[in-house]
Amino acid sequence: QVQLVESGGGLVQAGGSLRLSCAASGNIFRINAMGWYRQASGKQRELVADLTSDGGTNYADSVKGRFTISRTNAKNTVHLQMNSLKPEDTAVYYCAADSSTPWGVRNDYWGQGTQVTVSS
Repeated sequence: QVQLVESGGGLVQAGGSLRLSCAASGNIFRINAMGWYRQASGKQRELVADLTSDGGTNYADSVKGRFTISRTNAKNTVHLQMNSLKPEDTAVYYCAADSSTPWGVRNDYWGQGTQVTVSS
């Protein structure tokens, strides 16, 4: 089992910045990728950004140029720096991890979510 603990959400005015962090712990053999998803009220959960173990990144079009995902491998921690925030970025942000066991079994894990609210 892998546990993901998020931090850094909150309330910010439009144009402001927030930094989210997610620390993975537990029975970790290999993390293939970590990333952030978000779910706004009444909408489906969507990918915000992810980062693979070889350094590849993927961003939603809506956040390109404003958000940056990074990872501290030694600590199995992923960060999401969010700049130029907009009211439409308001959502619950979830950390996710794609992990493998020594036997090659892959599992997905999710954090509990952290609220990001951007006021206009």
